[in-house]
Amino acid sequence: MRILVLADIHSNWAALSAIDERFDVCLFVGDAVDYGTAPRECLDWLRANKAICVRGNHDHAVAQRIKPRPGAGFRRLTAATRSIHWDILNEKDLTYLAKFPVTRQVSIADHTFLMLHATPRDPLDEYLTDDKEAWQQRLTGNTTDFVCVGHTHVPFHLDLGEQQVLNPGSVGQPRDGDPRSSYVIIEDGRVEFRRIDYDIDAAVQSMRDAGMAPQLVEMSENVLRSGGQMA
Repeated sequence: MRILVLADIHSNWAALSAIDERFDVCLFVGDAVDYGTAPRECLDWLRANKAICVRGNHDHAVAQRIKPRPGAGFRRLTAATRSIHWDILNEKDLTYLAKFPVTRQVSIADHTFLMLHATPRDPLDEYLTDDKEAWQQRLTGNTTDFVCVGHTHVPFHLDLGEQQVLNPGSVGQPRDGDPRSSYVIIEDGRVEFRRIDYDIDAAVQSMRDAGMAPQLVEMSENVLRSGGQMA
């Protein structure tokens, strides 16, 4: 059984479509939308591939039509793209997003998986990186073999003995200094992190075509080309 694990696509169709892997099951741990400007193509891919999905904080906000909070940096990029999303996505798309559960536990072949976007304490919003002790505290009482998370846009893999915690990194907006799209393949219990180049020019052109302000396109382009650095 070959499992593809994805997180944080963020409406970057150029990045998602560059992933060319054979897989039997796709696990998606949240944030299909915001930041990029091709949400429908990304949602169509998840539907077409019958991905098992959980909700990210951006999925929740777009589906519930929550206006973004004012601010600089990534909040500014969110504000620039969310209204574009509401113009592009129809009610069927928003309903699809709204039906993503906050957490999900699945059994695949001989392994069990807990899926959530952030942490068990706060599945949508808590930001936790590769802090082994903190993850052990948050997983007290959980017995799944794998805990799959996203949210940080930084890949990591923790071996907690009976459990493994893995974050595949971000498909559409990596923030670990490597601009390549990031994802994980799990096969026969073995975890393999992979990176792939994609057409960043196409992602940037999509933003221009969608009508994003030039200064915000430039800001987003800097993030994509640098692997997460906000100029």
